[in-house]
Amino acid sequence: MSQGIFLNRQALYLRPDPARVIVRPFKPATEPRDLNPTDKTRANHIVDRVLALDTEAVASQLADVLENFLGRHRNLLERFEARANEMEEAFAAHGSFSKIQRQLIGAYFLNEYSFEASALFNPSIVPHPDQSDAPKGGLRFILSLRAIGEGHVSSLTFRAGTFAADGSVIVDPTARLASSPQIGHRASGPDGDHVELVFKPEEELSERVIFPVTESQSNGIEDARFVEFSDGGRKTYYATYTAYSGRAIRSELIETSDFMSFRLSPLRGAAARNKGMALFPRKIDGRYAMIARQDNENLYLIYSDDLYTWEGGQAVLKPEFPWEFVQIGNCGSPIELDEGWLLLTHGVGPVRKYSIGAALLDKNDPSKVLARSREPLLRPEPSEREGYVPNVVYTCGAMRHNDQVILPYAVSDTFSNFATIRISALMQAMKR
Repeated sequence: MSQGIFLNRQALYLRPDPARVIVRPFKPATEPRDLNPTDKTRANHIVDRVLALDTEAVASQLADVLENFLGRHRNLLERFEARANEMEEAFAAHGSFSKIQRQLIGAYFLNEYSFEASALFNPSIVPHPDQSDAPKGGLRFILSLRAIGEGHVSSLTFRAGTFAADGSVIVDPTARLASSPQIGHRASGPDGDHVELVFKPEEELSERVIFPVTESQSNGIEDARFVEFSDGGRKTYYATYTAYSGRAIRSELIETSDFMSFRLSPLRGAAARNKGMALFPRKIDGRYAMIARQDNENLYLIYSDDLYTWEGGQAVLKPEFPWEFVQIGNCGSPIELDEGWLLLTHGVGPVRKYSIGAALLDKNDPSKVLARSREPLLRPEPSEREGYVPNVVYTCGAMRHNDQVILPYAVSDTFSNFATIRISALMQAMKR
């Protein structure tokens, strides 16, 4: 199966940019707690030093910080004050503070974090909820990407773009600034924290960065697989992702309707303990359905009545061809075609080389495999083999528009590119 028959690579490279930064809480390292209970913490020492400055020195220092950093962030004074509000424990041993003292103290407990300094990869793509300015015969889309910064911490970032009628892909310019959301609501449950995150209307889509906010996510929000889900005419965007605490992984769910407010919830059940879950874009026989990898080798079809609890499962795809002998996994949510469900897969072959393939599942019974790609649709080209993790092409989700599939994909866990696939030619090339 020749890639050239149905697949066209674009020359559109999205690379990590270390200049994109957010401000994050900074906590000074503490000494072992063998001190007298009346001894102050390092945070208190910092507060003491600020309070020892006279009013003019405090104002001068705050002005210097603003001059140095103000053009790099929105509402920096507001962020300083918000951080000071979080530091009330460090203020308990002190008297009252002036407003500028609180702002300067807040600045000492923040640091800049270059969230995509190392990698910008594993993209997924969905139609934009606002198609009012889409070109004739084309559509607007939203791209999600996994970003990695210092300490190999993963976060979620976004881009908007246009797919034109002639098959070309354009990604909108990236905003100069980057912003973290406010936590609108947090509720703890037996399965973990449920969190609502809200961005401000003036923050552009490409500004918005979802950074880990719960203990289960503390080392990363990894590989979000977004899908536009339709239920009775109502459209919601869901994404399954891997939450990594530094010790354990589990699957969690993002829900949004506008990409401005997001709800993050843990998933329950034995089938949610692993990574690589991808939600079908609609219910099947009245139930939610997922493709998942429960044993690090095969792909399973699983169902749920409530979207959040996933048990059991039936193996539907196993390694069959040499390029996938090590393992297979899904590359995003199934795409509905007239012929069936198009499922993009990844296969791992010799020397841990990752390639992207496809399978066609029956539309009414996705446990039935109608066709598979005998050879990969996409494999690392010579120019795509070098990076943080060599010999890898990977995606977290593609999208159909008319007779083509738009496939964003990552290169060697470092940067991202696009390809387009002609559906009719792909159907003819797959093994039935």
